Amino acid sequence: MKLLSDASEYALRAVVWMAQRPGQPQKVREIAEGTHAAPGYLVKVLQSLTKADILSAQRGSRGGFTLERDPAKLSVLEVINAIDPVERIVTCPLGLKSHGKHLCPMHKKIDDAMAMIEASFNSTTIQGLLDQPSRSKPLCDALSIGRN
Repeated sequence: MKLLSDASEYALRAVVWMAQRPGQPQKVREIAEGTHAAPGYLVKVLQSLTKADILSAQRGSRGGFTLERDPAKLSVLEVINAIDPVERIVTCPLGLKSHGKHLCPMHKKIDDAMAMIEASFNSTTIQGLLDQPSRSKPLCDALSIGRN
């Protein structure tokens, strides 16, 4: 089981990429190269982020996608939820009528873990990812693409 779908991963990479280039419209090709994403799939993700008002899209030779939200106020959870929300267990996934909305200890524990993950994503901003001290910066190799 993957924690995040490929689409959510692409969305996070794209938003981080654009947060590192504030106010600069980015073409799908540029974002795809910088984030190591398949352009055909990425464009659908970018459109979903645009519908969620996280990005804006401008057509034309000077157009592209631009991050509309302040990275310091945009949570990782908001990006994920715009694409493929974290799944929580509300009723018995096995459909056992005797369980209904009263989860068994196993499914309750799984849902508790998902709640902690959801809370962590909610308390982490895109800017926080960029500012976090680390030997590895998000997409840092890609920052040199297109720069001489």
